[in-house]
Amino acid sequence: MTLLLHGLTPMHWAVAGAAIAAITLALLFVTNRRLGISSGFEDICSLALPLPYFRRRSLLSNRTWRLPFVIGLLIGGFVSAVSSGVWRPTLALGFFDERIGFGPAAKLAWMFVGGLFIGFGTRLGNGCTSGHGIFGMSNLERSSFVTTLAFMAGGIATTNLIYRVIF
Repeated sequence: MTLLLHGLTPMHWAVAGAAIAAITLALLFVTNRRLGISSGFEDICSLALPLPYFRRRSLLSNRTWRLPFVIGLLIGGFVSAVSSGVWRPTLALGFFDERIGFGPAAKLAWMFVGGLFIGFGTRLGNGCTSGHGIFGMSNLERSSFVTTLAFMAGGIATTNLIYRVIF
């Protein structure tokens, strides 16, 4: 199987899973911290927005490790993409362009609104898919099982709605 956006062979799922488990366990045992991305995004927002929500002590006290973690994710993703030799920035969205045909500004607006929905969902669920699905479920937290089930059901329903009904 090759990856969707280019012809590179993906990493075997077991290797990727073991790497995620190792990172999660190291973070827990070495630093006593939980893995999650949505709170890292809150750190980024807290740099620009002086709202009381972004000035919580629980958020600001973890900025020293979480902000470099999020920056490292961005840099790592960029380095991985560039080193593949086939990456190039594009606004071409394939099937979406064929069916919807938005211009560049409308695509960016569409992505921005989608990002707002994702942000709202992570706050509503008290965490993101990585926090609940990887860390919470591995700790057998009931709320994470329920939340991950809701994420999965919502994703399946949305995908079926978009690809079977709308398109």
